[in-house]
Amino acid sequence: MEINDTAFWLALGQIIWINILLSGDNAVVIAMACRSLSDRARYWGMILGAGVAVLLRIIFTGIVTTLMNVPYLKAAGAIALFYIAIDLVKPKSDEHEETVAGADTLYKAMITIGIADVVMSLDNVVAIAAVAKGSWLLLLIGLGISIPMIVAGSAIVMKMLDRFPLLVWAGAALLGWIGGDLFLNDVGVISYLGKDVASAWEKPAAFGGALFVVAVGAWLYYVRRAEATANQHSK
Repeated sequence: MEINDTAFWLALGQIIWINILLSGDNAVVIAMACRSLSDRARYWGMILGAGVAVLLRIIFTGIVTTLMNVPYLKAAGAIALFYIAIDLVKPKSDEHEETVAGADTLYKAMITIGIADVVMSLDNVVAIAAVAKGSWLLLLIGLGISIPMIVAGSAIVMKMLDRFPLLVWAGAALLGWIGGDLFLNDVGVISYLGKDVASAWEKPAAFGGALFVVAVGAWLYYVRRAEATANQHSK
């Protein structure tokens, strides 16, 4: 994709949107790791933490993007995207509590942030690699814009998503669409189905992936609400 192509800018928008939806936990980790530092050190911890997150995300996304030509790896990535999308919209348990120790030095905070970002970035990496389709320019611009934006305005972003839950559902549907499209673009799947068949079913598979994610997410939401209602009546 060239920078003057419409597809480039659409993909860039998708990368930024996906990263905003999936990076909330990373922003929380950065804030919690820096909470015990002095005001000045906390400021630099947030900035350097965002820098570490950008660098690691670019490296790991680049690795995954390079490996996307391995047969059936895209298919596996598509399945992972379906799981990530459903997990994004399913009701969250109230019992889960994030526990990140506050660091007492800037160096320790950077180590904490780096390790956490490696552990927590798999969903972002798979989704963004699927959208970037091998374009390093897209990776650099998309991740370079979205991660600092999340760190600087994570509270605003989270409030927007809470106030407009349709944005989260739309993001999940987008991940499902990308997953369906990714599955039909797998080298192994194309070899098995044939190029013409895979090409003909590419858009229906993308639409089916989006519909599947929304349907399963809605079902899980309904089940959770029914259980909550039943628990209230039993008390």
